[in-house]
Amino acid sequence: MNDKNLMEDILLLEKGVCDLYMHGTIESSTDNVHNAFSAALNNALCMQDDIYDKMTAKGWYPVEAADQNKVDSVKQKFGSQ
Repeated sequence: MNDKNLMEDILLLEKGVCDLYMHGTIESSTDNVHNAFSAALNNALCMQDDIYDKMTAKGWYPVEAADQNKVDSVKQKFGSQ
């Protein structure tokens, strides 16, 4: 297993953690539980972003620029609702 594969696995796991914390936040029955899950989710999202940034810097997670016309079209479509 090389570094790229390891980072891909870590990113996948972190995304799963974010998903679990998100559902915990949504389904929490008290403010204390909601706040705990929400804080954990925020921390996990920050970690996911750091992993993504490191992978992007290494060229392991290529970023493709979005066509501005498509972005404008989607903004217009969903912005008018």
